[in-house]
Amino acid sequence: MVLGSCSSLESDVKLVDGLPETPFDMKSTLKLMADTINFRNHFYLLDEAIENMKQKLIQRELKPNLLMRIKYNLLPMALLFAGHTNEAITMQEELKADQLDQETLELPEWQKLQTELNSLLAISYLRLGEEENCLKHHGAASCIFPLQSSAYHQKTGGSVNAVEAYLEILKQNPNDYQSIWLLNLAYMTLGRYPEDVPEEYFLNVHKFDAEEAFPRFLDVSMETGVNAMGLVGGACVDDFNNDGKMDVITSFFRLNNNIKYYIGSGKGAFLDRTIDAGLKGITGGININQADYNNDGHLDLFIMRGGWLASGGTQPNSLLRNNGDGTFTDVTEGAGLLNYYPTLSASWGDFNNDGWIDLFVGNESTTVGDSFHSQLYQNNGDGTFEDVSKLVMVQVKMDVKGSSWGDYNNDGWLDLFISCYGGSNLLFKNNGVNSLEQLTFEEVADEAGVSLPEFSFPTFFFDYNNDGYLDLYVSAYPDVRESFNFLEVGSEYAGTKRARCRPYLYRNNKDGTFTDVAVQMNLNRNIYAMGLNFGDIDNDGYLDIYSGTGGPDLRSLLPNLMFRNNEGKSFSDVTSAGGFGHLQKSHGIAFADMDNDGDQDIYMSVGGFFSTDVYPNVLFQNPGNSHNWISLDLVGTKSNRSAIGAKLKLTFDDGGEEREIHRVVSTGGSFGSSSLQVEIGLRNATVLKALEIYWPASGITQTFSDIEINGIYKIVEDHSAIISWEKEIIYLGVKEKKIYDASEH
Repeated sequence: MVLGSCSSLESDVKLVDGLPETPFDMKSTLKLMADTINFRNHFYLLDEAIENMKQKLIQRELKPNLLMRIKYNLLPMALLFAGHTNEAITMQEELKADQLDQETLELPEWQKLQTELNSLLAISYLRLGEEENCLKHHGAASCIFPLQSSAYHQKTGGSVNAVEAYLEILKQNPNDYQSIWLLNLAYMTLGRYPEDVPEEYFLNVHKFDAEEAFPRFLDVSMETGVNAMGLVGGACVDDFNNDGKMDVITSFFRLNNNIKYYIGSGKGAFLDRTIDAGLKGITGGININQADYNNDGHLDLFIMRGGWLASGGTQPNSLLRNNGDGTFTDVTEGAGLLNYYPTLSASWGDFNNDGWIDLFVGNESTTVGDSFHSQLYQNNGDGTFEDVSKLVMVQVKMDVKGSSWGDYNNDGWLDLFISCYGGSNLLFKNNGVNSLEQLTFEEVADEAGVSLPEFSFPTFFFDYNNDGYLDLYVSAYPDVRESFNFLEVGSEYAGTKRARCRPYLYRNNKDGTFTDVAVQMNLNRNIYAMGLNFGDIDNDGYLDIYSGTGGPDLRSLLPNLMFRNNEGKSFSDVTSAGGFGHLQKSHGIAFADMDNDGDQDIYMSVGGFFSTDVYPNVLFQNPGNSHNWISLDLVGTKSNRSAIGAKLKLTFDDGGEEREIHRVVSTGGSFGSSSLQVEIGLRNATVLKALEIYWPASGITQTFSDIEINGIYKIVEDHSAIISWEKEIIYLGVKEKKIYDASEH
């Protein structure tokens, strides 16, 4: 039985499949939808469009200006984006040499077509270089900006021709900063940066580098076996089989691409258990995250589908129940979560403090005719959910790109922030349960001062300054209605443009309002975040920010950016030093201690929307540091079993200075899902003086003292014991295995 509201699109799907009313089966539904997708509603499916355009050119029944646009721009672009790179280049070179069509159009229109053709040819050659080197001869340093010598292209034809093409473009328009940026990248792939870059086009790619040294993280995805190749998708890391080792689940947005499930083997690699887990046929998924929705001690998975496709993304989401025996079962319909809406973001949180985790599902509603309302689902505690959006006054019909739960005013009730693309963001303050046992929310974004930016993307609550009040990070993104040029990146390095697409870092004022401090915190940068999450990469106890960047256009070759938190006073760009600057399109980002050695590693989904834009996923291994740490697995009994929303306060002596660290259990950012194990750096602490845990449903605070550091502990709500775990390191030759004796404190 479907408890949530369903649109008429559900009946449309039934008309398409032509099947009688039968018990819903997610796998067969996904296959049917994949087989019947119409390219006119899915801009990334280009092969049929290519044949259509070729026929138009043969028939020549269209107006001359439209025929010329197809011939000089739309068709070669479609060939390139569909993965027919050599055919696209051949066609463009022939068109460039052939001037016969010039008499067909007026001079301005002809010049415009030639300019577009030159730009397309340049990126076609640059893409050819990527295919022949970064993909066919992929290495750990491939596409990590700024490129090291091991990442230089061995087959140089693509980049050599790209350099020539960009130099030609810049003769006509020397202020084309998009082309200047890509020219510098092309020289870099050839190992000729900076010496061969013409002075007038030179960009200092180290302009924003932090002054301090930082250890380099290396991509170990190939040797560990989690380098799944695909397009845009989600990333989730956690211990799904309860064996003490982190596992990986990753998804890809197209309905003909299966999700991947890897379990930690304990022998230096991960094992693909997708088929064994019953997940063959579970396809698609632009984003994924986890929670124990039925409180049985096994983490379940939620898959979001259709995001970024607007009315073309009317696809069902999935709730996968973890059966506890290594398998998963799709229970979407029975749980009351079946809808056919385009979804990019969903967030788990127990908003009514009844001990059962609830779910907000953010949908994209981008046109007047869209009826894609978002849903707030209340967990009924019996395996089902009910849409209570209207009842509790959380009614959203916006283009939702991100969402995050957090108790920003410390009143014990989770509030909900929603980032919206092309409109004001929303902050729903939870008013709690009144005397009539009714719970409602109140929208207060303007009052709290968090309605900007207008074009928002992934977001999260976190306490960046460790003052016990949640702050808010909201990424920005270009207005795609203007262009996908991303020209601000080149002009930013040249120092000629301000950051039009900067994030907002809202510091909590502790009075229900926030102040944007991004500029003074050194985050005044064009970032274009698609993937986003936070973690502590150096175990200093302050949370750092990692943004995965890019856009559908192949020219959006932008480095991911890592910002190190300097004791809550500023952020430093450690992208170059740490090896985080991946140039390919990056989406789901997850922080987790993958090898149980006490520091956080990073798993990331990589790949774009179009067929040509595939790339292997990345696992950045933390090289370690001298700082101390503690990791905590929290188990709720009265509160939700995943302990999502539980608050932690740690007190310790850090080299003679008493410090506090505040954390909240969550999966982090809204595009990418980190482990629910709380992994905390303690810098120079020798012992944890005090640990306080506030459990949201019971309202109790547990306090422990004098805890040994550098250990992994399990803590159960309302139990007096802290149990120390033994966990194996799962990378080859990283560090010696650490064993912690089971003990009670």
